[in-house]
Amino acid sequence: MRIGKDIEERIYAGLLGKAIGVYLGRPVEGWPYEDIISRYGELDWYVNKDQGIPLIVADDDLSGTSTFFRAMEDNGFSPDITAEDIGRTWLNYIIEDRTILWWGGIGNSTEHTAYLRLKSGVKAPESGSIALNGKVMATQVGSQIFMEEYALMCPGDPERAVSFVDRAVSVSHDGIAREGACFLAAMEALAFIERDLLKIFSECRRFIHSDELKALVDYVQDVTAKYTEWRDFRDAVGKLYGYDRYLGPAPFETNHAMVLAGILAGGDDFAKSVMIGASAGWDTDCNAGNIGCFNGIRLGLDGITAGPDLITPVADRLIVVSADGGECFTDLVRETRKVVAAAAALSGGKAEEKPRFMFEYRESLQGFQPCPYAADNHAETADVSNPDGKGLVISFRSLAKGTPFSISTPTFFDLRENYNAYEMYGSPSLYETQRVDYTIASDDESVSVRPFIWYSDSNNSLKQVFGPYNALGNGTSSFSWQLPELGGMPVLRFGFEFSSVYRSSSFMRIMSVDWADTPEKIEQRGIMMKDMWDLSPFWAKAFVPSSKVFTPNLKHTYCISHPEENGVSTIGTRDFHDYSVESNLSFSLHESGGLVVRARGHRRYYAAILSGGSEASIIKRIDDEVVCLAKTDFVYSQFDPLNTVFTVKGNELELSIGGRKLLSAADDDPRLRSGATGFVVSRGSMFIDDFILRRV
Repeated sequence: MRIGKDIEERIYAGLLGKAIGVYLGRPVEGWPYEDIISRYGELDWYVNKDQGIPLIVADDDLSGTSTFFRAMEDNGFSPDITAEDIGRTWLNYIIEDRTILWWGGIGNSTEHTAYLRLKSGVKAPESGSIALNGKVMATQVGSQIFMEEYALMCPGDPERAVSFVDRAVSVSHDGIAREGACFLAAMEALAFIERDLLKIFSECRRFIHSDELKALVDYVQDVTAKYTEWRDFRDAVGKLYGYDRYLGPAPFETNHAMVLAGILAGGDDFAKSVMIGASAGWDTDCNAGNIGCFNGIRLGLDGITAGPDLITPVADRLIVVSADGGECFTDLVRETRKVVAAAAALSGGKAEEKPRFMFEYRESLQGFQPCPYAADNHAETADVSNPDGKGLVISFRSLAKGTPFSISTPTFFDLRENYNAYEMYGSPSLYETQRVDYTIASDDESVSVRPFIWYSDSNNSLKQVFGPYNALGNGTSSFSWQLPELGGMPVLRFGFEFSSVYRSSSFMRIMSVDWADTPEKIEQRGIMMKDMWDLSPFWAKAFVPSSKVFTPNLKHTYCISHPEENGVSTIGTRDFHDYSVESNLSFSLHESGGLVVRARGHRRYYAAILSGGSEASIIKRIDDEVVCLAKTDFVYSQFDPLNTVFTVKGNELELSIGGRKLLSAADDDPRLRSGATGFVVSRGSMFIDDFILRRV
């Protein structure tokens, strides 16, 4: 199928619908059904504030869906991608015991069990098989949580969707969980071209092979046709397919039955369908997310906007925690582009390159909202919307001098939010000394705009920096602003402040905003800890560690320690191309350690490595394969500081120590054209004084 704008918009609507469902159901995940009903009745709106938690958090249903789909790009969008390829993607991006999965232990958590199989050398699909893990572990709910971007890249083609999803879910699941995920994937692929629910169910039945799944689907269709009140068929589903009927913590059958029931009972009412999924208990965020994705595709943006405004509070915001920290702070438009790129490649085409923010879909905001940090923000003077997908519209009611209006989008964690209940790992998406380009269309010459950032200083205090005011004029204007040096502190938000000499009731469009190159310099020097008890200051969260230990240090800038091979900590994004990274490194007990460049995850990177007190090398790692590109004898002692500089430019890599060029190598691997930087250590500890990145 040709991937036209209408199909792109339905992919976006599917991801938006999934996010809405997840954010509705997340606050009551794991609650007894009776507690949900007694406290809220029906969850037809976000209840996070009632519980004192953020709306946008790192949820496994969203992080896993986006992270595991990166296997497509990482494997060249191959139509022949294998379960083994996708399993390697798990190992590259999952941070053990910290991100994406429920780390409940082998034999308790299906995905944790599968991860440990993969880590021990078992290849997918054996890693998720009933033969290895038993039926109970292999048939829990996760299969339908993580698969949906594979279905979304196959619009109108249920067969292809089933083929890809079967490979993807087999990494961790088998049996009815594998078959049922494929059935839901077929329904989602068909929903691009068919709106009638009964036709979708009927057409996709050919993908059901077991009597067990056939009986479940038949029963759900019967009870939803029989009852008019959703609580009645929820009770009926519970009697036959409730959690108490199965072994294991979250059986697939219960959740799959509730997803299908919510879809059927919700009909063409998007809001009602996700309300049912979020209110019915069991795995509320997963179920409402699956329902929201399916109905987002089937009903499109018009269906989502027909009810309450569930879109504006979300504003496309997404936190995807993985070892690829620069992709953590993203949005639903950027994730849509990744699915579109895969769908286009599978159709023999190529997706268009776009700036970071282009607001190309109706209702898309890409995180931009009235700035929550601006205490004097006159939010009543303007509205933010995107009615036609042609740019972000700022509609002024009474903009004037003294009553400016600010909008901003997140680029890192919110300093004021309490994330204690959530595993949050990510690097900022924007850095000091990067250049931001933006284009704005206006017909009011009295209005001016200036960009700004909010950042956190070393005392964990909010600071704001403005760029210059620019008069917009009549027409489309383009501007640039290079961020100042911030002492290595993380940028939290980027935004615009609008002002007018005269009272303005006009509107304008932000057409695009982009930053897409290596910063000129990021610099952290000396001991940055304030006291010995401050082991996790906010500024240090910009590094994403898979090492067991990565902390600031009272004698050094950082310490990284890992008892196994390949303990990595990185900072930066896929925008980082040609640069040098410099630190003074010293070692305690260790096998090896050094500097990392162009990391895409923690098992794909180049590294300059010092080993065993006797050798230096430049290596390339791609998953399990480690290739030595150059090496030489180099004698060093424990605790001796070594000024180490590792430079990458184009296909050239160079290692210098103590101001002397030690090694060089050339490699032109298309999988490592850009990426984050940082540190790696194996079986020991490495102390780090200073961290300085410079654009080459």
